[in-house]
Amino acid sequence: MDHLRYSGLPFETQRAAFFDIVSADPLVRDALTRARALNLPDWLVVSGALYNSVWNHLTGKPSGYGIKDVDLFYFDDSDLSYEAEDAVIRRAAPHFKGLALPVEVRNQARVHLWYPQKFGQPCPRYTSSSEPISHFASKTHAVGVRYDAGGQLELVAPFGLDDLFSFRITPNRVTDNQRTHEAKGARAKECWPEITVVPW
Repeated sequence: MDHLRYSGLPFETQRAAFFDIVSADPLVRDALTRARALNLPDWLVVSGALYNSVWNHLTGKPSGYGIKDVDLFYFDDSDLSYEAEDAVIRRAAPHFKGLALPVEVRNQARVHLWYPQKFGQPCPRYTSSSEPISHFASKTHAVGVRYDAGGQLELVAPFGLDDLFSFRITPNRVTDNQRTHEAKGARAKECWPEITVVPW
């Protein structure tokens, strides 16, 4: 049960452990360094690359195991056109060349424009890159990290870190995302059998 050694500990202790783990992970460290140099407005590395890397560390798996890509959010509401976002995605591509996994760059100011067509339900108009994290299908996945102006790691974790360190995928019922919660839970369990998926 050593993989649960941070489960139930105070948030400050969990945050320190989280920063230690992601800072030491070559994939995450490289992605964060490159994201910082790209200098996008209100940027955040979010979700899978972070929580999966913690699980890999705690279960003795290699860096990058079970991770499909790195999600990089930014927020720029000065131009909501597809073309503006596409230009940023193209500018980012050479920046992340050679990184172990592909990087998905998405402007969170535009999500409400395409989300209803893709997922068949409305999406609020977000006001920052942090806000959509609290709408993820599972609370466990609601983590984001960036460097602040002083070069220190900054954490966005609206639901804390205990679900993550307890290997527990907990639903976030703020939007009707049962399908996503169950699909991601099933996929995670294949990679990390230690996981418990809390039913929707």
